[in-house]
Amino acid sequence: MSNNYKEILNRQKEYFRTGETKNVAFRLAQLERMQDWIGKNEEAIMEALHKDLHKAPFEAYATEIGIVKEEIRYTLKHLRGWARPKRVPTPITQFPSRSFIYSEPYGTVLIMSPWNYPFQLTIAPLVGALSAGNCAVVKPSAYSSATSALIARMIKELFPKKYVTVIEGGRKENEALLSEKFDYIFFTGSVNVGKYVMEKASRHLTPVSLELGGKSPCIVDETADIALAAKRIVWGKFLNSGQTCVAPDYIFVHKSVKDKLLKQMTKQIRRMFGTDPCRNEEYPKMINEKHYERVLGLTKDAHVVCGGGSRKETLQIEPTILDQVSWDHPVMQEEIFGPVLPVLTFYDLEEVVAQVTARPKPLALYLFTGRKEREAYILKHISYGGGCINDTVVHLATSHMPFGGVGNSGMGGYHGKASFDTFTHQKSIMKKSVHIDIPVRYAPYKKKLNLLKKIQ
Repeated sequence: MSNNYKEILNRQKEYFRTGETKNVAFRLAQLERMQDWIGKNEEAIMEALHKDLHKAPFEAYATEIGIVKEEIRYTLKHLRGWARPKRVPTPITQFPSRSFIYSEPYGTVLIMSPWNYPFQLTIAPLVGALSAGNCAVVKPSAYSSATSALIARMIKELFPKKYVTVIEGGRKENEALLSEKFDYIFFTGSVNVGKYVMEKASRHLTPVSLELGGKSPCIVDETADIALAAKRIVWGKFLNSGQTCVAPDYIFVHKSVKDKLLKQMTKQIRRMFGTDPCRNEEYPKMINEKHYERVLGLTKDAHVVCGGGSRKETLQIEPTILDQVSWDHPVMQEEIFGPVLPVLTFYDLEEVVAQVTARPKPLALYLFTGRKEREAYILKHISYGGGCINDTVVHLATSHMPFGGVGNSGMGGYHGKASFDTFTHQKSIMKKSVHIDIPVRYAPYKKKLNLLKKIQ
């Protein structure tokens, strides 16, 4: 099995050395072909996502297909400018010369994607890798088997194996791939597996991007529009049944408005998902039984305000809100990654900052407030990957800003130009004149120090 991967990699490396993938016109043509394929196969993509996660067509398009299509459109529009060598200033000490930055692809990259947004989180980084001029090996998750099979078909129909290859399978295939020497690894998944990926990559000194997760807080102060906050929190938390890396993991609400927020969130859950969400055709399911049982276990011995029900035959868990939760409760010990939302209270923002910063840096943070000084305070005092003020989740749905984590929640960013930059090495070149050669830098250095200090 491993030898087969070696062969695949060797063929890609040979193909990369031909220089064909570095041609910008070639890159644009591949992205256009991908764009056409997705447009013609939207129904098949939606069907695969429904099989894996019971996603409704609207949710599948909004959170997976639409985001990928926008990434491709944005990249097609800007790629020529990104790829062009950039002239930069040269210090006077290097006169006469000119300085440039050349963007060059790494070579053969490995993209390992998760099961929760299996189409978007596979194809969006692939857009970045190909736009930068790389060859790619794509490893989708075995848990989302229908989408994995569809991606394998897509890549096979679009690209030769020497350019892009899909490897299907599970843990054994992951380990075999990580034993090979890639030029770059892009991984999206859990913190624990991210550590393993980084450890394996370090043996070959392979650079990595790690898109991980963590417990992302949602802070609601007493000046917030509580009805609107409830609507946006419920939408962001229970999107994909809570299986979203940037979903609000827990709420920190001001004591004076907690009851009002709980009441409004309960109202919004019923409005969006009905009185029996587990029989709602538009409500997603847990990816598998193991994940279903794990998330249900987090609700044990907790005070349930709303929800709490489940349906094992469909692997669905109702949108569930937990009150009277402490930091010691099991639900606060790990990333929930499911439709369970614990609620903590606070009296002042200093308390919130102290509690959040005492723990690993989260992938996202959300703040609902009516005061700009509160925004500034949180932005200044808490480090996190990214987030929203008076909304949830939507900060990642743009090609104009990088998306990524910090600390335990990951490293590196992508989307739009950040994707191109991630899969690109910036090569710095200085071209010196051969007609003039200023002798100051050459030995002997007697009496030259004062002159150097004046010009440097």
